[in-house]
Order: sequence, then C-alpha cells, then structure tokens
Amino acid sequence: MRPTTALLPVTLAVALGGLALPQPAQAVAGPALAVDVTAGRHAISPYVYGMNFASEALARDIRLPLNRYGGNATTRYNFRNDTTNRASDWYFENIPNDNPDPSRLPKGSDSDEFVAANKATGTGTVMTLPMIGWVAKDRARACGFSVTKYGPQESTDEWAPDCGNGKKPDGSLVTGNDPTDTSVAVGPEYAADFVTHLKTEFGGAADGGVQFYNLDNEPDLWHSTHRDVRPEGLGYDELRDRTYAYGAAVKAADPGAKTLGPVGWGLNSIHFSGLDQDVCSRTGCWSNPPDRAAHGGQELGPWYLDQMRAYEQEHGTRILDYFDIHIYPQQAGVHSDAPGDAATQERRLRSTRQLWDPTYVDESWIDKPVQMIPRMRGLVDQHYPGTKLAITEYNWGAYGHLNGALAQADILGIFGREGLDMANLWTAPTADQPVAHAFRIYRNYDGEGGAFGETSVRATSADQGKLAIYAAERGSDEALTLVVVNKTGEELTSPVALTGTSAGTAEVYRYSAANLAGIVREADQPVTSTGFTATFPANSVTHLVLPAGDDEPPVDTEAPTAPGKPTAGAITGNSIALSWAASTDDTGVTGYDVHRVTGDTTVKVGSATGTSYTVTGLTADTAYTFVVTARDAAGNVSPPSPGLTVRTAVRPDGGCRVTYAANTWPGGFTANVTVSNRGATPIDGWTLAFDFPAAGQKVTQGWSATWEQSGATVTARSLGWNARLAPGSAITIGFNGTHTGQNPSPLGFTLNGQACGN
Repeated sequence: MRPTTALLPVTLAVALGGLALPQPAQAVAGPALAVDVTAGRHAISPYVYGMNFASEALARDIRLPLNRYGGNATTRYNFRNDTTNRASDWYFENIPNDNPDPSRLPKGSDSDEFVAANKATGTGTVMTLPMIGWVAKDRARACGFSVTKYGPQESTDEWAPDCGNGKKPDGSLVTGNDPTDTSVAVGPEYAADFVTHLKTEFGGAADGGVQFYNLDNEPDLWHSTHRDVRPEGLGYDELRDRTYAYGAAVKAADPGAKTLGPVGWGLNSIHFSGLDQDVCSRTGCWSNPPDRAAHGGQELGPWYLDQMRAYEQEHGTRILDYFDIHIYPQQAGVHSDAPGDAATQERRLRSTRQLWDPTYVDESWIDKPVQMIPRMRGLVDQHYPGTKLAITEYNWGAYGHLNGALAQADILGIFGREGLDMANLWTAPTADQPVAHAFRIYRNYDGEGGAFGETSVRATSADQGKLAIYAAERGSDEALTLVVVNKTGEELTSPVALTGTSAGTAEVYRYSAANLAGIVREADQPVTSTGFTATFPANSVTHLVLPAGDDEPPVDTEAPTAPGKPTAGAITGNSIALSWAASTDDTGVTGYDVHRVTGDTTVKVGSATGTSYTVTGLTADTAYTFVVTARDAAGNVSPPSPGLTVRTAVRPDGGCRVTYAANTWPGGFTANVTVSNRGATPIDGWTLAFDFPAAGQKVTQGWSATWEQSGATVTARSLGWNARLAPGSAITIGFNGTHTGQNPSPLGFTLNGQACGN
C-alpha cells in the first residue's frame, strides 16, 4: 500500500516542534545539478542504512539491513544471567532484563530475543562483546557506588536511593570502590562462550547467524563511563592486547564472523588513547600526550591499524574486519532532541559536511576540517588495506522535526556516495517520526518496497549547501534513482543535466512540510535524454525514479589489460619498493592497486596513480607475494599482473620485552601482562617467570597461559594456540589476584630463562 496522505494536527505540532516554518516565496533559481551514469560507479553497501535497537515493526517496514545491540550498557552485559550494568548512564547499577523464565538462561536472554527478532525480519545483527574484563555478577540489583558503603554523594537514584553517581557532594570523585560490588572478572573465554552460545542458537555467521561483533563500546571512555571498575584510561598497548585476545577468541569460535574495532566515541578516538584523554582532560597535555609520546608520537588510529596488520601478517588471521569510529556532531544544539532555533537548524544542515568536505571547518571546539569518512579511508589505505569502514553510532538530533529528517536524508546519501561500509543510527526513531521517513525515502519510498539504487553514480551540485543530490542505479530494473534534498527555506528551480540516460518519465516521491505524516507521490516528471528542469519545494526531500530506456547508451564495461609483473627496488626489514610496467590500455587507466596474496586470499595494500608504490608495515625476514591491477574511470578492473614473491630484510636481534599493568582495588587486582618477541627468530614455546615483591600477593585465576605460584615466584607457560611468538609479535596474558595491603608491580621478568626489558 502507498504511504498515507492524511495529516494529523498532533503530528504536525510535534514535527514542527512548536516552531513556525517560514513560508516559501516564489521559486528562485537553484544551483545546477548533474548526474553521469557512466562515471563514479561503485557499490553502495546496504549496511549503511543500519540502526541501533530498531523495533521489529520498523525493521520490517523499511527492510532494515542491520540492527545493532550496542551502547554503554552492553560493555558489562552478562548473557548468562541476562543482566547489564548501566554504567554512568544510570548510577552504575546492575539491572536485570525482564525475563519470563530466568531458569532457562542463557536461553531466552534479551540478546537472544534481539537476534531472533532480527532474523524474523531478515535483518542482520551487530552484537557487542564485553572486552573490559568485567560483567554483571548476577541478577540481583546492585550499584557501583553504594551510599551506605562509600558515603553521601552528589546525586542518587530516586527509586534506589542507596545508589549514587560516584561523586561526593563537593563534586569530587569517589575512589577506592570495590568492582566486585557489581561485577565479576572475565577474560577472552567469556567472549568465546558468548559467540558459541549465539552460534548454537542461531547458526554461525555463514549460516544466517550473527555476522558482526563489536569489540566492546567506546573503550577510550571506560575511565569515565565505567569508572567503578575501570578508573584509569585505556592505553595504546592494552587496547592492542585486548583486541588481539578477544578478536582471536571470536575468530576461533566462529571463523565466518566479522569484528569491528576500536569502536571509539569520535574524532579524538583517532587522535588519542583513552589514557591520554583521561590524563590530558585533567592536566591539559593535549599538545604532547604522554601515551602517544611513548609510542613514537604516532596517533592512536594509525598505530592501532598497524598493530592489527602486524597480527595478520604474523598469524595469518585477520582479527579486525571493520575500522569503527562513532561520530556525534559537536556543534552547539545539533545533537539534541529539540530542533533548536533557525540558526541551529541551519547549523545542523551544514554540519553534515564534516562527514566528507575538506573545506568545512567544524563549527565547534574541534575548529578544523574533520572529513570523517575520507580520513578513515586514508588511514585504512595506508595502514591496513582491505579493512572496511564503519560508524556504528551517529545521531544528528531532531528526530521529531522536519529539519532532522532533512539532515538524515543528506547523511544517508553521503554514506552511499562516499563508500562507507556500515552505519547504525543511535538509536532508532519511532515509526512515525520524520527521521524514520528519511530512511523510507531510501528503503521504502512507495510503501511497496521501492528503494534507492545499489550502484552509486556521479552526482554533483553547484551548491550542495542549498541543494544536495545523490544518484544510484538499481539492479533489479536498471532504473536511475535520484534523491534531492532542498536544505533552504525557498523553492528552488534547478536544471538537472543527465549523461548516459534516455528520455522518459520519472516517478516523483516527496517528503516535506506539506505532509509530515508520510511520503507523497507527486506528478510525474518528463525527462529528455539530456535532463530536465524541476522545482524542489523548501525544506524537502525528493526521490525521482527514471525507468531504464531501450535506447540508453551502453555503459563502459571493458576492463583494462593487466599491468606488467612488479619488480622490487629498495628492501628493508619492514618495507619493499615496487614498480611495474603500465597497462597497455594505459590511456583509459586512472590508477593502479597493489595487492598482497596469501594462499587463496588477496588483500589490497595500497593504490597509486603512477607505476610505483612502496609497501610498508611488513615483518622482517618474511616472504610476501604481490600483484598489481589497473582500473579505469568507469570502475572496471583489469586481471592481476603476474605475481612477485620477495623477502624482507633481516633485522638485528632485540631480545624480549614484558609490560605489566594492574587494576587494583582493596584486597584484589587484575593484571595484564604483554610479552613481546623483539628478536629476529621465533620463540616456540615459552615460560614467563617473575617474583611478587610484596608478601600476600597471590594469583587466584589466570587466562591465556598455565599459571602457577610457589612462594613469591609466579610462572606462566604457553598454551598450544599461543606457543609461537614470531619476531615482532606479542601476546597478552592475564590473571586475577589478591593482596593484603600494597600491590607493587614485579621488578623483573624472564622468558625461557632470559631477562626481558620492560
């Protein structure tokens, strides 16, 4: 059935937020628009239309491709007892999910029901896996900062007055609380058990089960959002080591599953570690953050990708599939339920440019171009080619207002045009809110499953700040679909130039102030082979559908010829300079891609406009095979060149290195120990040994190694899966312990009897 054209007064009042929209004057000349079906062609991932916690009804209506189970509450979600800790969102309280039969758990948990509802609507699932090392201990209500136990606090839960916000009446933080008030320590085995449970209930990723796993949620903010169990910021090394351990656990439990990390909260998650964000927020050290300085001055994002790449090169397993960073607009009033005044609404519509535009200086404390999607892609292309891009949380506010719908429609168009691989709105709108209609414009504009195309084509506007245009070809019927967003308070009449199409009649669907209750089918638009001129109402989103014609010119589908076999130039311990002969069809070639071949797997490692490229981030004394492909303006890709196999140089022996990090509370602690092979030869089987310096320090439980203690001496022996430490690689192991007073770190470590640096 078609969308309703009825307009309810109460809907209009809510959607306008009590504000009178300016009445459009007579149509004025708008910016010129152009669409070229033969250029800029690339696939649009359906996963860019995802949400967090969408209802089953909305998911069915818009044919939701992906639904995420995420947010702060999932960081300590315990699937075994179906209980979450709400962290700083709600007084650090353990709150069990409503469950009709807890005796069946973990069957029938909230996470089970979420996946089952997604499967019923054909929707994929992104499940968040706790990586913080703690989960809710049982189904009893409990809180991290009990007033009875820790004293008066600034604010308490009115329904549970013993639960405070962890701040003293003077605003200072409560410290020294016991994490076990609410939580129990877990390791990577918990993640493996969770994945195994979901695989048992719903099948593996390759069989229709859960396909995607977030490696926790915004870990760079744990020191704030989960400070009752994690009061200190998460540093570079620990983020890497936890990702190694938990990512490997996911892949072992379900090899077909895809992982996403580091799931940072925003732009600063690329620039700074959680430790630097913690320290510098108190000391103002942003220009020289200490954790970054300790890692060669490299920002966290590229460093993290380098480490994930190194793991795959060493172990042959990719444990990071998507580079995932959240984005929330920082401009005043934009990320708000209320639409705001006229200036705020204009700012909201401008601010979507931070997703792509190198000329847009962010109108907030950021005060520089953000270019979020190109920035992320550049990092991946340079530091871990083949990794996909995800933004699993974003929110531009004003769900209940037309202004929010305009921004959302613009954002979805940007996601497709810019080649983002996954995006999930936080959180889902209700089915009747204007922002839901922005999704319908792309996913179900006619109430019968009509959708925007899956192959993006080039679409440009002379002024995207006024009139934005997005275009795609639909595979099922080869129709050309156009979405035009008028961000102004004026009717704009613009020419739309078309290349690669034929004359015909376009169907027109529109969402605007004329009917906030739904998308309206408007009069058809005549189209010539070179284009048309149309008037776009003020503050509107228009979807035009031009059926394919019999006389359309053919799209270029002829691939270039293969380039020549690459040859190696300068070779170091971590880089190889490559060059190759150009494709013989070089006149149409716009660039070359270099790929690393491992068995049956080929991964792009970089791109060049010329015929040379230096591959970096390699492992010393290791053989690599590379091929090169050419591509043209239409997106056609040549066959691969013949392969070149070449070995990197040997680097000098560097010994071993051990880092030790402990999270201590009264009477107990958790320690993570990272062992690195800095030498030039592999270590096959290892035993780590150290002495506790204080009486009363004891290991109670450990993971990723066989742990033993005799007096003050502790030993950890490798397991089968982590026994081999290749040159340049590292493994993180850990344990829970008790102490009777002081809990100092060990002063020295040996690995297989050899003293290690720290």
